[in-house]
Amino acid sequence: MQLDPRGPRFVAAITAAVLVVVLATGSGWLALAQAAVFALTAADPRRGPYALLYRHLVAPRLPPPADREDAAPVRFAQLVGCAFLTASAAGYLSGATAVGLTFAAFGLAAAFLNAVFGLCLGCEAYLALRRLRPS
Repeated sequence: MQLDPRGPRFVAAITAAVLVVVLATGSGWLALAQAAVFALTAADPRRGPYALLYRHLVAPRLPPPADREDAAPVRFAQLVGCAFLTASAAGYLSGATAVGLTFAAFGLAAAFLNAVFGLCLGCEAYLALRRLRPS
C-alpha cells in the first residue's frame, strides 16, 4: 500500500493539537481517545479519522503528490504512538500524572517533528529495525 506523504503530516498536525490539549488539561480520557485513533490508523493509515479528513477535505484541493511512500513505516509509527498514548492515559487515569505527562510530551514531540519538518521518528525506527534484521 502506498500513501500520499502529505497525509501523515496532516494527521501529525491534528495529533499534535490534540496532545497540546491533553497536556494542558491532563485529560486521561482524551489521551485514551488519541490512543484509539492511533490503533485505528495503524490498522490502515488511509482509514483513520484524521486521514479521512485529509482525503476528503484537503487532498482534493491539492495537486497530485509528486511521489508516494510505503505505508509499513507509517503503520509502525502509529503502533508506537498507540503504545505511548496508552501509557499516558494509564498514567493520567491512575493518578500517576508524571507518567501521563511524560508519555504525552514524547508523543507531542514526535507529532510536532513530523508535522513541521516531515521527520517521522517512528518511521525512522522502523527503517532502522529493518536494517538490523538479518537478510
